[in-house]
Order: sequence, then C-alpha cells, then structure tokens
Amino acid sequence: MKAREVLKRVSTYPFLILPPYFKYSVSILFLIFQDSFLSGIVPEDWRKADVVPIFKKGLKFVPGNYRPVSLTSVAGKVFEGLLRDNIQEFIGRYNVIGKNQHGFMKHRSCQTNLITFYEEVSRSIDQGVAVDVIYLDFAKAFDTVPHKRLLLKLRKNGLDENTCSWIENWLKDRVQRVVINGTFSRWTPVVSGVPQGSVIGPILFNLFINDLEIGIESHVSVFADDTKLGKVIQCEQDVTSLQRDLDKLGDWALKWQMKFNLDKCKVMHFGVKNTQAMYTLNGTELGKSKQEKDLGIIIDFKLSNNVQCQTAAAKASKVLACIKRGVHSRDENIILPLYKSMVRPHLEYAVQFWAPVLKKDIISLEKVQRRATKLIRGMEGLSYEERLTSLNLFSLEKRRLRGDLITLYKYIRGHYQPLSDNLFINRTIHRTRGHPFRLEERKFSLKHRKGYFTVRTIKLWNSLPVEVV
Repeated sequence: MKAREVLKRVSTYPFLILPPYFKYSVSILFLIFQDSFLSGIVPEDWRKADVVPIFKKGLKFVPGNYRPVSLTSVAGKVFEGLLRDNIQEFIGRYNVIGKNQHGFMKHRSCQTNLITFYEEVSRSIDQGVAVDVIYLDFAKAFDTVPHKRLLLKLRKNGLDENTCSWIENWLKDRVQRVVINGTFSRWTPVVSGVPQGSVIGPILFNLFINDLEIGIESHVSVFADDTKLGKVIQCEQDVTSLQRDLDKLGDWALKWQMKFNLDKCKVMHFGVKNTQAMYTLNGTELGKSKQEKDLGIIIDFKLSNNVQCQTAAAKASKVLACIKRGVHSRDENIILPLYKSMVRPHLEYAVQFWAPVLKKDIISLEKVQRRATKLIRGMEGLSYEERLTSLNLFSLEKRRLRGDLITLYKYIRGHYQPLSDNLFINRTIHRTRGHPFRLEERKFSLKHRKGYFTVRTIKLWNSLPVEVV
C-alpha cells in the first residue's frame, strides 16, 4: 500500500493523531500500529511482561515491600505512547478528570498536590481552627483494577470504540513472569490490574478512580492512588460528616472491587483545639499518627519542616559519601554531573512546599553542597563562594528563591489552572508604582504560616520591577 493511501485510511480516524515525522516515512512499524488500532487486535508479544520487583521500604525479605514493575515490548510501548497522548488530549478537551487528581496529569505534580491541599490546612490552623486529615492507602491498587469495570468506565467517559476495543484486547489474555537475578518463573495469567511500567497504565487508573470523590463533602486530594481526606472540625456535626464521607469511600471500594490497606490508613489531628475524634473505615478504627510521609515529604501534626530538612540532608549526604568512596576520580566533569543528578535532587524535591525557614535548616542543607564542591580537584583552597563561581553554580538558597518565583509566575499566569484560584488574590488597589500583577499579602499569626509558599513569596513578587514580571 502506498504511503498516501495509508495516510488517507488513517485520516478517517481523527482520534488517532500521529506525529509529523510519520507522515513522511511510513515504516513497517507504522503499518503494524495502524492495523492493530483499526482491528482492535494487539500482538501477542505486547501482552507479555517480565516483572521486576523494585524495593520500596521496610524489611527486604518481606515480599509486600517490593513494587512489581512490568517490562514489556518496546514497540508496544511506542504505540501506547501515541494512544496515551490522544487520550490525554481527549481528557483535556472535555475536562474528564477533576482538578483534585494530580498524578500523571499535565501541569500537575506531587508539589502542586502538597501546596494545594495543605494551603487549606495551614490557613485553618493559623486561624485557630482544628483540622482532621485522613491518609488512605489502597492495597495493591494498580494490580487489582477489575478489567470489566475499567472498560465500563472508559466507555462511560466517552472514549471512542476503537480505543476501547484496543485496550480491551490489550488487557485480555495477558501473561507475566517474575525475573530475579536472571532466573525466570513460569508464565502466569494476569486476570486484573493495569501493568505498572506500561505507558497507558497510569492514565487508565486515573480514569478508573476518577469518580472516587463524587458525593464527598470533605476536601479530597488524590495523586494516582494516594488519597487524602481533610475537613475543618468545629463541632460534632463536622466529625459526623467526615465519618459519613469515609463510609462512602468504603462503599465505593466495595462496589468497584478495590481494598483499603487499613493498617496504613491513618488519621492526623491538626490544631491545639482538636478534639481528637475517632474514625472508622469498614468497621475498623483508624490509627492516629503525629507524623506521616506524604508523597515522599514528611508531614507532622504541627506542619513543621524541621524533620523533612534533616531527612533530606541526611539522604543527600549518604549518596555523596557513596560517590566519595566509590569514585576514584576527582575531575570536575565526573563529580559535578554526579552531584547534580544523584545528590541535589534529594535537596530540592518539592522544595517549594517544604523550603527551610530556620537558619539551622538552611545551613544544614547548604553544607551538603559545600562538601560536594570540595571534592573536586583544584577547589580545596577556595572559599565556598569562589567554588560556586568557578563551577558556575548557585547556592541552594538562591536556587530555592529562583524556584519560588518561577513557580509563583506559573500559578499567576494560569499554567496550573484551576489550582491557583484559591491560592492567590489579585490586588484591587491601583497605584502608579509597581507592576499590575501584584498580589494581596496574606496575614498570619503562627510562625509556620510565615514560611508557607503562598505567604513567603508574595512580598518578594510584589517588589519586582515591572520589566522583570
């Protein structure tokens, strides 16, 4: 078949949008993609997966502490990428997924999830109001998604029949085997779940869990399967309302064949006037916690960032020590890339949310970069500032300041819409001085609120020259 004829056939299916380079070189792979999509038949090799266990945390001899990641066909993943892009375009066009889902969504991340959710918590605590937050954990969420119910939701959301038929065949008759140190298990059928490690798996899970918050009165925040439920507690009716929302979530999980890991579901009580109410899920009393790891960031009941700063510095120091012991060379072209790719990310992951305020925490983080720059040959006798200049680096404090302004700019200019609607208020007072994008400065009573992203960045933003903004 000629290239022009192939493109003509594909153009009759507007949902399958192909990159421009395919229009100029129609390859065998493209023909396979076309026939697979139009017929709804997925090659057998694309439905086979080698499962590699990735250690998460806890004891290494406990199988539950490993995440199963599926290694699948590369050609299949290329086609999944095309399909994913089209599904994402469909989701964006019709606003299929709500604003409370931050996982695997364009212009959303762990950081936007944390800033948006804890803004309300932080603001309430500063006003002297108690808040209860319930951290929910699904047991093997990605691996237990029922296929028939997933396909029902895909069609209900309006995906075209070609896409639904292809996904149905992609999930059908899947097999997998576990690979450890070159040893293979026997092939086993996969009867549920979306493969972890696949390209379209995460977005399919988002569509499956999208109706979780329907009918919930409390504030729900979701990142893939990590779910938080928060509510201001001012009277007994608020406690009852939050418990009622928990019961609804339990009913949702039962209806859609999902299970909560009740041992990992916790309640955290914020505020000095908190009544420390008790909550149950599926008849089991939830445990209380004073410190939780939320999307990799340590949260305590005072919303203090001290523990998170210490933990980040400790992790980065351990990696730096491994580099120092394991890498003999001290050449700048070797040590500097290792530091930027393996050490500094520990110090800057979602840092706009937990940025240090206390001097001791600022110094603790900066010490890691000080030691890293000293490792490089020729830098031993120079001061820290001279080392930074020579290596073309900024201090971590300056990088955080720059990151604050870039993130704030994205919120203001609509990059994170509609997340910014409740975070910032434009000034209504028009003055001759300053730029037209000035924001209303937040008032605060407690120290922890002063260092929060939506408070600490506004004064600096308002003071910028108009040409910079």
